[in-house]
Amino acid sequence: MSRTTYIFSLLFAFAYTAYANPNTMVVQKAFKVTQVPSEHGSYVVSPAIPADGIVPSGTELTVTATATAGYSLDAIYYTFKGGPWGTLSVESFEPTMKITVDRDLDLGAVFVKNSLVENLNVTHDVVYARPGKKPLKYDVFSPKGAHKLPMVIIVHGGGWSANNEDIMRGLARELAKDDRYVVFSIDYRWINNLDGDREANSMHQLIEDVFGAIAHIQEHATKYGGDPDRIAVTGDSAGGHLSASAAVLCSLIGDGGFGIADGVYQFAPTYIPKGKSMEEVRSRIMGAIKVAAPSYGLFSASDFKPFIRQEDQGYLDAISPVAHVPSSAHRAIPHFMVRGTEDGLVTKNVVQPYVQELKEQGQTVQNIEVKGAGHAFFDWKPDTQTRKTFERYGVPYAAKMKSFFDSVFYK
Repeated sequence: MSRTTYIFSLLFAFAYTAYANPNTMVVQKAFKVTQVPSEHGSYVVSPAIPADGIVPSGTELTVTATATAGYSLDAIYYTFKGGPWGTLSVESFEPTMKITVDRDLDLGAVFVKNSLVENLNVTHDVVYARPGKKPLKYDVFSPKGAHKLPMVIIVHGGGWSANNEDIMRGLARELAKDDRYVVFSIDYRWINNLDGDREANSMHQLIEDVFGAIAHIQEHATKYGGDPDRIAVTGDSAGGHLSASAAVLCSLIGDGGFGIADGVYQFAPTYIPKGKSMEEVRSRIMGAIKVAAPSYGLFSASDFKPFIRQEDQGYLDAISPVAHVPSSAHRAIPHFMVRGTEDGLVTKNVVQPYVQELKEQGQTVQNIEVKGAGHAFFDWKPDTQTRKTFERYGVPYAAKMKSFFDSVFYK
């Protein structure tokens, strides 16, 4: 077992414990509520938190946030222990949030510079499909006055078993802020039963969710000022795998089923526009995706086997982007790829075979090793450390990613 596979197996075990057993919380009469100091704004909690922070269980808190001049509210939030990464966050993008105290938690509010958001129309929670218990949705970051701009579709990471589209909003804002792209940040089902679905979700279905989101976005692109036939896809970690899958596995979209017939593996998008055939959806997605930027991702099923119940090689190959890179003579799909030199989760040896295969197929590749960076530096969470990491690494390498996209869409 490789080190990457071992680490992902541990993360999956943590995720399964956290999400499969939500009722294991000890019943208490009171909990500790800690208020996190804010910068560039303030917030008020009602009723006020006592000096010792001890609040009776079931108390409903109302948190109201106000930004200082030159800043806007990013989110009111609270965090608590749990999940594969140690903590979970619940966020609200409205100036008032109600929180029922049922566990120890930290609460606060985060503010961002107006320059990041003042020229954006942000639309949250557009539902594109309901294949299971969780509605699948995306957020839109559209420059005001946008008209037929190229689109960037972001797929979040989290070990295929945590997070949602909100964690990519920092990257979305960076890519959209210069008014050259309409950016969509999408969600998808979690693997196995982690969404609470009775039937376990398989990896190919998560890929089908990504294709469904793209089909829905293409259908509604003009509403947000986007061009449905000019798309860049990006994502980090698990989202790196899923965005690479969108780029190179779209030729396998079809209605033949996935592994039902011997040797036939075809992805059926979770959403199909009304009146469109599967062939039309496949053709349009293939033609629209012009460039990919899968960041610190995994591209062979051999590197994430703990998440896969199926064992036959045909299935494993079908969900592995490295096995389906097209020749540039047939279909050019330039790749921008980054990985931190201190990333102990997705190692250079894991990424390199995909880079090499892209080069062997004649594809343009810009592959960057970010000195000093660890894993998940494109994530945006309310905690100070994550935001500092994003500022240090995410912001400059988002700019490099956008420059690469520009070389495709703005020659």
